[in-house]
Amino acid sequence: MFHSLPALIAGVIILLVPLPTRAGEMPWIVVSKDRKGFTREPSGKAFVAWGFNYDRDHTGRLIEDYWEAEWPKVERDFRTMRTLGANVVRVHLQVGKFMTSLDAPNEKSLARLSKLLALAEAEGLYLDLTGLGCYHKQDVPAWYDQLDERGRWDVQARFWRAVAGRCKDSPAVFCYDLMNEPVVPGGKRKDGDWLGPAFGGKHYVQVITLDQKDRPRPDIARAWVRHLTAAIREQDKRHLVTVGLVDWSLDRPGLTSGFVPAKLIDDLDFVCVHLYPEKGKVGEALKTLEGFSLGKPVVIEETFPLKCSMTEFAEFVEGSKKFASGWIGFYWGKPPEELRRSKDFGDALVFAWLEFFQKQSGAIKN
Repeated sequence: MFHSLPALIAGVIILLVPLPTRAGEMPWIVVSKDRKGFTREPSGKAFVAWGFNYDRDHTGRLIEDYWEAEWPKVERDFRTMRTLGANVVRVHLQVGKFMTSLDAPNEKSLARLSKLLALAEAEGLYLDLTGLGCYHKQDVPAWYDQLDERGRWDVQARFWRAVAGRCKDSPAVFCYDLMNEPVVPGGKRKDGDWLGPAFGGKHYVQVITLDQKDRPRPDIARAWVRHLTAAIREQDKRHLVTVGLVDWSLDRPGLTSGFVPAKLIDDLDFVCVHLYPEKGKVGEALKTLEGFSLGKPVVIEETFPLKCSMTEFAEFVEGSKKFASGWIGFYWGKPPEELRRSKDFGDALVFAWLEFFQKQSGAIKN
């Protein structure tokens, strides 16, 4: 697992202080003309997303829990992610932290977002801004959960209108991801039951309606995407828009999310899928990935060797190059040198992942 440790340490030492990129020099990212990937504008040079979900720190805190009192930690983490070879950082914004009421955005949070944009520009890192999070149930406003479908969608639109208005002029935004793992449930749910089951104390899955009524589930998903995209486009007509889909979104027998990629492709700039290959099932994961390849770029927005060996994970990444234009794993703020010294199995797994990530970064991005 640690056979390349000297190379990793050497790479960290060499890249410890990366040269920042001034905002004026940072290219904008657009979909390539052949719609197979991304390019830097105006040079036309290819861009492959290779980065980290910066969704929490190693203690489980979300970024909004510490980005005011511990801003130097955020700066340090961004430098480390850049050092490891990332060009994209996925940040998850909670609706309860960015909306103080039905129609009032939180100006303090928006100002902190502006500071994050400036940091990303300085480090030459692009942001995948994923919104509308309700990961910590205790932070979700009671008034938000009491809304009906239309009221909730309208608050979500105001969230994105405010975020896009703040971000529209920054080249450091790779994309707006409307929501992490949204689901259109079949049938009817009880009032206020908007969140999926908790995983590790966090609610990553969220439903966008409580009552399907007589509507086809993909039609609900499409209407929701269009509603939020329209709000973004009122402020920002340039940055890319996508949505983070669970791998069980394909229209096939069994569990489905209602967010069928083929039914949404015309309303998204590119497709995102969250895909964790399982032991002995790398071929199945690649077949699933192929189902999301629909004539626009595909980014594997979440992936990690959670359910397979590093050998199988490497096989998955290599095989996925046929379909994907980007890969985003995880970084939780504990630097490689600390992970290396740890006796914890989870830390060893993360260290092995970061070692793989850094070794692959040059080949992937070039």
